Amino acid sequence: MINFKEDEKLNILNHSCAHLMAHAVKHLYPNAKFWVGPVIDSGFYYDIDLADEVLKEEDLLNIEKEMKKISKSDKLIKRIELSKSEALDMFKDDPYKIDLISRMNEEETVISAYKQDDFIDLCRGPHMPSTKSMKYFKLLKVSGAYFKGDSNNKMLQRIYGVCFETEEDLNKYLEYLEDAKARDHRKIGKELEIFMADDLVGRGLPMLLPNGYVIWQELENYIKEKERKLGYQHVMTPCVGNVELYKTSGHWDHYKENMFPKMEVDGEEFVLRPMNCPHHMMIYSNKLHSYKDLPIRIGEIAHDFRYEASGALKGIERGRHFCQNDAHLFVTPEQIKDEFKSVVDLIFEVYKDFNITDYRCVLSLRDPEDKVKYYQDDNMWNKAENELREVLNELGIEYTEEIGEAAFYGPKLDVNVRPAVGNEYTLSTCQLDFCLPSKFDLKYIDKDGVKKTPVVLHRAILGSLDRFMAYILEETKGALPTWLAPVQINVIPVNNEYHLEYSKDIYNKLNELGYRVELDDREEKLGYKMRESVIRKIPYSIILGQKEVDNKTISYRKCGSEETITVSFEEFIVLINKVINNKEF
Repeated sequence: MINFKEDEKLNILNHSCAHLMAHAVKHLYPNAKFWVGPVIDSGFYYDIDLADEVLKEEDLLNIEKEMKKISKSDKLIKRIELSKSEALDMFKDDPYKIDLISRMNEEETVISAYKQDDFIDLCRGPHMPSTKSMKYFKLLKVSGAYFKGDSNNKMLQRIYGVCFETEEDLNKYLEYLEDAKARDHRKIGKELEIFMADDLVGRGLPMLLPNGYVIWQELENYIKEKERKLGYQHVMTPCVGNVELYKTSGHWDHYKENMFPKMEVDGEEFVLRPMNCPHHMMIYSNKLHSYKDLPIRIGEIAHDFRYEASGALKGIERGRHFCQNDAHLFVTPEQIKDEFKSVVDLIFEVYKDFNITDYRCVLSLRDPEDKVKYYQDDNMWNKAENELREVLNELGIEYTEEIGEAAFYGPKLDVNVRPAVGNEYTLSTCQLDFCLPSKFDLKYIDKDGVKKTPVVLHRAILGSLDRFMAYILEETKGALPTWLAPVQINVIPVNNEYHLEYSKDIYNKLNELGYRVELDDREEKLGYKMRESVIRKIPYSIILGQKEVDNKTISYRKCGSEETITVSFEEFIVLINKVINNKEF
């Protein structure tokens, strides 16, 4: 994905185009006043005060026409340097510019503005030499934005756009945006009836519909089966915890602003839990352990709650409630390397099953200068970071290091995916922790009879099931593999009068064998039923007409294919079992 801020040429081009857009807006709306118009990762925007005018999407076409007119006129773009007093005088009738200029240091700052014909605005630059340089642009959308991002201030109108050097590059990017719209899991989730949200329930609290819950259960069963084979023991813990639990863990001091407010009940203070490690620490401490018991691997599909900013909420990718595929591995220092390798192997085994190939590994470290975010223990941090770095090097894993991205209690390996839509994010993680076991005074009896403190590996393979669902929906455009699809097979009689009885027989057999199957016995034309099956992205449609009835066969069509194949029922079962068991896409 292109990053307009990081590409120097595109950065200058898009910043210049933002001024071109503002110039056009000023021609069409003479009373317009402008706040800021920066380049962002995905192009540019400008925040504009249009008094009582409210822009609609169709108004963007008129602005584009005026931009093209100004572009063709080839107006020179000139840099002007001003003193603070000169700048205040030049923009004396513009409260937004006065606000900017007033906060500038008069002695140290050279104030620059850029002028093109009858339009001028404050700007650091640099800019293109003339308006003719901006030929290939597109205004994408308009939305509201509070002045300075403060909801107590006036609502401005924000116009987004992009600009490229060539028409070909612009068209490619617009095609990418159309593809991104089609892949947006919120759109797919609505169309395929996977999840819903309603403000009456609460923002950031999506609800899985029956189709979505099937996917959720399949993912839960999938990862739990893999974990059980590796010796994990699954538990269930409460969604709330006493505030003292999080004070003991340190989360109350380091993470409180991301938690929901505390609740008082019967003289105790509780909070919706944002993570599960404190609960799992208490489960470990429930009894005394020998070194022979370790490693102990505690896993849970846990419901967690975090107070995400409203602007960051995005369907099931980022909500205020989510379900983590969480686990905590309690190990001796000698077991760190083997257990960490096992976690990494599991991550990449899962990625192979889901055909995930576009990712990068990050060693997330603390920022030693940050005395607030991180638990203060230099020896612990140095030991943990060196231990993790050594293990990664021995495993031959390629990774980059990022300062300031560690958890407050320890360094971690993050595996970041590059999704089909939007910027990369962390899907899987494994964190090394010497801190919390000490805070909870966890012990095991070593072979010499001495009590020692275990080390904990915090790990999540699917991350949160919700985010993983969003990722897979966008990667597949909703055409999920057969093993994961809410409905795997759709049985369609060509004519209910003649073929429904045989269709019911096939449906019953498939249902008894445990497949997720539907029978479409509506009085509709075959073409209509087939189109709807494709729209719903059901992996296999079985079409049963007179030929199939007479020969006791079935004809099927795979989603995305125009080919209809006729086989015996037994052959179809062999085929679909292979597809499901191999988790074929």
